[in-house]
Amino acid sequence: MMNVNITAISQKRFNNNAKKSPYSMSLNRNKVQHPFWVMVSKEISDQVRSWRFIILVALIALTCLASVYTALTQFPKSAGAKSSEDIFFFLKLFTLSDGTLPSFTVFISFLGPLLGLSLGFDAINSEMNRGTLSRILSQPIYRDYIINAKFLAALSVVSFLFVTLGLLVVGAGLIFLGIPPTVDELWRVIFFVLLSIVYVAFWLNLSIFFSIIFRQSATSALAGIAVWIFFSIFYNMIIQLIAKGIAPQQIYSEQQAVNFQNFVLNLMRLNPSQLFSDATVTLLMPSVRSLGALTMAQVEGAIPTPLPLGQSLLMVWPQVTGLVAGTIVLFAISYYLFMRREVRSR
Repeated sequence: MMNVNITAISQKRFNNNAKKSPYSMSLNRNKVQHPFWVMVSKEISDQVRSWRFIILVALIALTCLASVYTALTQFPKSAGAKSSEDIFFFLKLFTLSDGTLPSFTVFISFLGPLLGLSLGFDAINSEMNRGTLSRILSQPIYRDYIINAKFLAALSVVSFLFVTLGLLVVGAGLIFLGIPPTVDELWRVIFFVLLSIVYVAFWLNLSIFFSIIFRQSATSALAGIAVWIFFSIFYNMIIQLIAKGIAPQQIYSEQQAVNFQNFVLNLMRLNPSQLFSDATVTLLMPSVRSLGALTMAQVEGAIPTPLPLGQSLLMVWPQVTGLVAGTIVLFAISYYLFMRREVRSR
């Protein structure tokens, strides 16, 4: 009996010492990572190391920094003009331009879709063409991990890029101007960065959608670029032609003219770029008090003072909601199509 007790006690002490050993502690710390986050890390690594991402990041960074430099050169001229936006002097870094180069916000509106399209046009069809998608799904992982990991990885890369650009602009303003941003200005810049991420995420989901529909990567890339060119160039022309064709021959009242102008503006806002432009102009230019046509009765008596941040957010809430809804709808459609897609290689 004594031998049995001694053996049991020694075995218990051995187990306790084994649990406290550095080797066992390192094994507990280095737990097996979840497969989903392994896939996300792998996708982020592939995106960052790709030449298309490096080229696009260099293009966006150079153009945006050039626009910031142009805005900095225009500050002495704009400082002499007294306006209601003098208390939001720091925000002019994002909106000021001398006419030779567009402003920072215009560059983001134009080049942001290219970034989103480039990160997702071959997200699914390239895996299918290489035959790696069926091999991945042969492992004990959920099928939706693939599309979720690809979207989350690309969104993480885009978020890091825009946060870095925002910090670079703020840092350039602090160094060259010596004027720190106010709390209101800092929050407006933060909301602008978040809105830019959502805007690029819309085009990212569109490119993933095309990568699921079309089997060839070149076809999905051309389809995404065609949609981008349509909304960037031709959509406004089509709306202007429609407005010219349905315009009333005679305008009998001021309210009739305002209603017609608001109808045309609502058609223009079916364009994601227009939604982004309206929202960014309102956030970064607090003097903007309306995004539609107003009657003289509505304008009369208005005090030309900048809007507080809460009022600006309420004004752009429909635009932000439209971009977020479009992003969610595109991702939901892509998710549904991918879950029902045959992934076996031919």
